[in-house]
Amino acid sequence: RHSRLVAPPPPRRRPAGKMGIDIEAGGRVWNKPRVTKSENPYIRLLIKLYKFMARRTDSKFNKVILKRLNMTRKCKPPLSLQKLAKHMDAKDGKIAVVVGAVTDDKRLYEVPKLTVCALRFTEAARASIVKAGGECLTFDKLALRSPLGKGTVLLRGPVKAREAERYFGKAPGVPGSHTKQRVRSKGRKFEKARGKRKSRGYKA
Repeated sequence: RHSRLVAPPPPRRRPAGKMGIDIEAGGRVWNKPRVTKSENPYIRLLIKLYKFMARRTDSKFNKVILKRLNMTRKCKPPLSLQKLAKHMDAKDGKIAVVVGAVTDDKRLYEVPKLTVCALRFTEAARASIVKAGGECLTFDKLALRSPLGKGTVLLRGPVKAREAERYFGKAPGVPGSHTKQRVRSKGRKFEKARGKRKSRGYKA
């Protein structure tokens, strides 16, 4: 009695059209969300809270708040009370939400009644809001009051308002450029608006 020889199964072929990643040329595409480097325990606790809420609810609001809490300090610019009041005009009963600081504005003589949630309030801004009969909330209180973000207005400060942003862009003097020149110092002996107007060399 002899055993029958069985041929091994043919190797499985990959279906046509499906190829691997070209690690050499392009490398892998990593798309990891940014995680904060902040040591602030309050920020870290808020991230923990909103990470849970973003996962357990279908609310896009919670996902946006989580993303913004993890942003760099540069991407969390302060918002002034004047801009806040302007954006909240005719939005009675809604909560303004700012992932950043809220600062006071002396140009705003009459502060309207506002309910604001922010990471931080300057002393003067908090006093102005409370004096007008408004309310200053923290994000943990907002999570209890509006867990899905209903009845809120999400606002941001001016990200491009930094002094450094003025130097970015096309070279100064190039047609259509509004970039600020890097001049050593202000004075008679130094470059003054060259390329910006006819009387100073040329106008682009």
